[in-house]
Amino acid sequence: MVNALLEFPAHRFAHAWAAKELLIIMPRVRLGIIGCGDMQSAHQQIFQELADKVVVTATADIDIDKARNAAQILGAEHAFANYEDFFPYVDAVLVVTPHDLHHAMGIKSFQAGKHVLMEKPMAVSESECIDLIKASEKADKVLMVAYPMRYQPLVVKLKELIDSEYLGKVFHVGIFTEQLTRPPEGHWIRSAKHLGGGQFFSHGCHYIDLLLWFLGKPKTGIHIGTRLGTPWMEREGTSDAVIAFESGALGHHFGTWGARATRHGYAIHVHCEEGMLEADITNGVLYAHHGFEGEPPKGGLAGTLSPDPNDGEVMMAIESESKYLQGELAHFIECIENGASPLTDGPGSLQGLRVIWRLEEAEKQGNFADLTGLGLD
Repeated sequence: MVNALLEFPAHRFAHAWAAKELLIIMPRVRLGIIGCGDMQSAHQQIFQELADKVVVTATADIDIDKARNAAQILGAEHAFANYEDFFPYVDAVLVVTPHDLHHAMGIKSFQAGKHVLMEKPMAVSESECIDLIKASEKADKVLMVAYPMRYQPLVVKLKELIDSEYLGKVFHVGIFTEQLTRPPEGHWIRSAKHLGGGQFFSHGCHYIDLLLWFLGKPKTGIHIGTRLGTPWMEREGTSDAVIAFESGALGHHFGTWGARATRHGYAIHVHCEEGMLEADITNGVLYAHHGFEGEPPKGGLAGTLSPDPNDGEVMMAIESESKYLQGELAHFIECIENGASPLTDGPGSLQGLRVIWRLEEAEKQGNFADLTGLGLD
């Protein structure tokens, strides 16, 4: 680790012997980044915001020009084409590469005694995930999977409201992720081999993880995907998954990489006995829509009311999209410093992937998936 210098003004101390300035040397985690493409650029602002805790000291990419460019942007001293060459200069590794490379890179990083923040999904098979978990335990190093939605302030607050039954018990959670993702010809995201599947495995893993976090133990579920609308994808680019939980609640995720337009963008709707919680992720606002008062109307739709989308109580509003990435990286550093297990650790992340694999296998057979025995602790 390298050191960060923190200064405290003398007026903060009452004792006569206090120096004009108290200097405390705090170690900063030296981070190496493997993969200097699109995902790396998303983290640039975060490193600046956490400069007192972490410093990027090395980058690596098979395209050395990308590694050098990233090093220049992030202020790293070293850039390599082979990530194993940067191990002497780092304490921890951020893996941001095609998913089928995660296993080998993670294993070698643990063997070199490094902590690992692995971009989701952890790996492309159950056996590879188990290998990574065992390797992290053997090395006594942190393995954290990058599920940034778990650290998004709106989502964290939403979880608190669900657990406290702010609007009563939850009976349905709907998660909508609608975007247009059309990588250029030859990009690895189009490939089922490099991606580990389709949109559901690659992107839906975020939201299956959230559903398990919100609703507990799953019982059964179904998934249906299609390439229609996303012909550039080798596997599905659009998917629907519905899961029934032991509590009786239902969880639903609709995700598409083919949205030419959208009303939802990224949104989470939580229907409760006394109203609805709405996380408008796209615009950074969390609403609580309280239940109706008085008698419902009479006539052809007797007993039917529709909520006014503008009547919500604002529970939280945030401005910066970087906050959830900042929270994620800060948590990783905290786990390294304190020897703690991450919220999105290897075993927990594997549970979400097991749900996805069972749903996909049942889809092939035209059945509902048996999800008993899965879920987060």
